[in-house]
Amino acid sequence: MIRFEVRGHPITQGSMRAFVNRYTGRAAVTSSNQSKMQLWRHAVSDEARKARETANVEMFAGPVAVSVEFRLARPASAPKRRITWPIGARSGDVDKLARAVLDALTGVLFVDDSQVTRLQVSKLWGEPGATVLVGSHERIPYMF
Repeated sequence: MIRFEVRGHPITQGSMRAFVNRYTGRAAVTSSNQSKMQLWRHAVSDEARKARETANVEMFAGPVAVSVEFRLARPASAPKRRITWPIGARSGDVDKLARAVLDALTGVLFVDDSQVTRLQVSKLWGEPGATVLVGSHERIPYMF
């Protein structure tokens, strides 16, 4: 099992946009937030690589369970006296947040994200970042 923290504002994978390059005639696919997303994915993969080296383990070969807890900065407009969750339009969809992390972990902790057979994702207010837990499917019944 590998557990690590990633500091920084979590970025969603974003919606993909396809177009035909008018000069080459070739199709191209791009993301709406490519530069920010790449920085976040590099931060995730760097921390995952460090955690794997520290644990002295190889990449997972079989089914993998992944748990990710995203923490987002609480906006000043959020209520102070009652519990709320980041569910606004600007907080990001958990599936797109998770996709960015899984793509960053591909080739670092597992060969392909198709190996993920269990995925648990949560999103809450806190110091911006993410806690990621990755392990073999059989060894992690429930996480967090």
